[in-house]
Amino acid sequence: MAAEQHGPTAGEYIVHHLTHWQNKPMQGVIDFSVFNLDSIFWSVVLGIVGTWLLWRAARSATSGVPGRFQAAVEILVEMVDSQAKGIIHNAESRKLVAPMALTVFVWIFLMNAMDLLPVDFIPMIWSWIYGAAGHDPHHAYMRVVPTADLSTTLGLSVSVLLVCIAYNIKIKGIGGWVHELFTAPFGSHPLLWPVNFVMQMIEFAAKTVSHGMRLFGNMYAGELVFMLIALMGGAAAMSLSGILLPIGHVIAGSIWAIFHILIITLQAFIFMMLTLVYVGQAHDAH
Repeated sequence: MAAEQHGPTAGEYIVHHLTHWQNKPMQGVIDFSVFNLDSIFWSVVLGIVGTWLLWRAARSATSGVPGRFQAAVEILVEMVDSQAKGIIHNAESRKLVAPMALTVFVWIFLMNAMDLLPVDFIPMIWSWIYGAAGHDPHHAYMRVVPTADLSTTLGLSVSVLLVCIAYNIKIKGIGGWVHELFTAPFGSHPLLWPVNFVMQMIEFAAKTVSHGMRLFGNMYAGELVFMLIALMGGAAAMSLSGILLPIGHVIAGSIWAIFHILIITLQAFIFMMLTLVYVGQAHDAH
């Protein structure tokens, strides 16, 4: 008699959905030779989509009565520009920083919005493709929310750090910035130089880590909640007596999806605002 086939348990289901498609297995807790291919793929694809949307809006812009798409983009551009003017008072710097902030907002919003897709939709398609290519479909891993990957969010925050360092050097000069590293915030006495330098390094590290961790934590938690809601539907399908589970599945999924629209927008806005604040701080002298 053939062995009876069973579906994955709730724990196995969540672990499978939280596993990345990687170029090779990790060797240890930290392995910089491992790349999360799914995060890279969706980040690039959504970056191209966001760029195309902004390019299309600019190309089709008219001076007459704008359409809804043009009006939405104009409102977004004006919002970002007003925030940039309030934080960065250097008009020359805003020519680069404001478009960068707009790109950051649109890109992160699109990556966050992938969380609104059905949990099993793209992973199921990927398992079919993976199996058709001759591989084991049970080992087809695909995570579609790049911002629920810590390597993505920390990569974004490190990029912001590099921009801040570049503006520190551009505005203050290499000598002025190095002088600030050793004389702020406690003063220019030589005995305070080591303390000042350590405090500056801690500040840069803390801002960078918290910048990335905040976005990652919110999106990872949201992704996990969607998986738990999906398990409610799976439990209902396996039980004839689970009459209330399908109703709870639909209600909980709808409520969380509506609430999550606010979260994905808010997190994109917060990341953009912190980017502007950190770049603005690079223009200030202590």
